[in-house]
Amino acid sequence: MSIADNIISLKKETDAINVTLLAVSKTKPASDLQQAYDAGQRLFGENMVQELVEKYEVLPKDIQWHLIGHLQSNKVKYIAPFISMIESVDSIKLLQEINKHAIKNNRVIDCLLQIYIADEETKFGLGFDEAIELLRSEEYAELKNIRIRGLMGIATNTDNEKQIKDEYYELKTFFDGIKTSFFRKDESFDTLSMGMSSDYKVAIEQGSNLIRLGSTIFGGRRPKQNLPN
Repeated sequence: MSIADNIISLKKETDAINVTLLAVSKTKPASDLQQAYDAGQRLFGENMVQELVEKYEVLPKDIQWHLIGHLQSNKVKYIAPFISMIESVDSIKLLQEINKHAIKNNRVIDCLLQIYIADEETKFGLGFDEAIELLRSEEYAELKNIRIRGLMGIATNTDNEKQIKDEYYELKTFFDGIKTSFFRKDESFDTLSMGMSSDYKVAIEQGSNLIRLGSTIFGGRRPKQNLPN
């Protein structure tokens, strides 16, 4: 199936259950994104700041861009003028930097707190206790130009579906608790970003309302060809 066919099929599936489809376009050329755009997709996610900025400059300006990869504080300034959401916030220091550049650009920037749920040391994110501590802190209370819209999590990269299901269940339970404790009167706290190409159906079952799909839309990255001896 073509990129356009994949978008049309997936949007039909997700729209019917009120789940937002984020097209993860890392390493893909702008021409691939344009095909998805022409099929109606407007929400794209990138991992790297430089790649995101380059694509922003050449693609239609009504695209909403999400930064989903680990973000270094010194790179916030490059995306602050236009980013729709930063899904990978994992420290108060980063939030303060986002707030600073949001003020400079006279805007409020939507963010998700990335929560560490995987059984892998290579993943980033706040622990449950750290997220609560952040939201209770005086430093967070002072930030007026960021808006916490919800939580994001990446499950363990495993074939064990029960483990993935349990990790997503825990994050949904935590999301509900955070909503009740900190954002009860705040309707904008409404986003739970869970699920990628390999596990998005499990994530949706566990309560995700934003899924991040790359290879399901654009196809996998081509493996290197083994040269004959």
